[in-house]
Amino acid sequence: MSSNTAPIGVIDSGIGGLSVLQSLLTALPHEHFVYLADNGHAPYGEKTDLFVRQRTHAIAQHLIDRHHIKALVVACNTATAAAIHELRARHPQLVLVGVEPALKPATQRTRTRRVGVMATKGTVASDKFQRLLASLDPATHFEVKACNGLALAIEQSTLPAQADAAQAEISRLLKQYVSELGAFGTHSGEIDTLVLGCTHYVFAQDQLQQLVGPEVQLISTGDPVARQTQRLLETTGLLNPHAAVARAHGRVNLYTTGDLAGLKAAAHRWLQLPASDCHLATNI
Repeated sequence: MSSNTAPIGVIDSGIGGLSVLQSLLTALPHEHFVYLADNGHAPYGEKTDLFVRQRTHAIAQHLIDRHHIKALVVACNTATAAAIHELRARHPQLVLVGVEPALKPATQRTRTRRVGVMATKGTVASDKFQRLLASLDPATHFEVKACNGLALAIEQSTLPAQADAAQAEISRLLKQYVSELGAFGTHSGEIDTLVLGCTHYVFAQDQLQQLVGPEVQLISTGDPVARQTQRLLETTGLLNPHAAVARAHGRVNLYTTGDLAGLKAAAHRWLQLPASDCHLATNI
């Protein structure tokens, strides 16, 4: 396989990164993708920084050695905050794209100058997030909430045996965290923009929209990450050359270090991908 036709790796602590993969498939339909969900160690957002760095490096190395990826999308805010700088130093030959909460776009779109941010504990506590927050226009006020347990509940909602209980927990947590963030709306003093600072939360956005109201904007990172990936592949000459002549879509393979049934359910539910695209990843 030439470097141009090599796959793009996409990694996350679990199924949350499927929301980013969804945007990548739309923007780059002729590319090949290998998605690896570290469900066996999820969620990252409540793990130590050292643990997240070690797992991120191990998974990245696995995709390089086993699948010969040409690019890596770290589709996890926590892993990006903890490890992206080290990944760039270790793998300078690799096109690397991370994710971060969309605070900058939120400052451009808010009218009330009040923005809510839902993210994991690991993301909120990271130096990277704090530097990003400090770099923004002080005229915009950010209400930041570390949403412990929410990513895990969304993970568990894909498992048939736990789906009902997990969905009830998702509803409970969403109500709690939305209430704690404050008043939502378009009037002065109200939060009119909500940043989904974890890729998992995209899969709860319909429920979130109902809670905060239809006039509140929800902002996630999938589409900007897909555009950045496409830009970097074009700049480095690594776009799949067949994209110009072929109409067939690229291949997608999904792997998990955890429960295969959960990945199959999530892939079918949110990406309409068949169970045959999903596999177990071992010895990582």
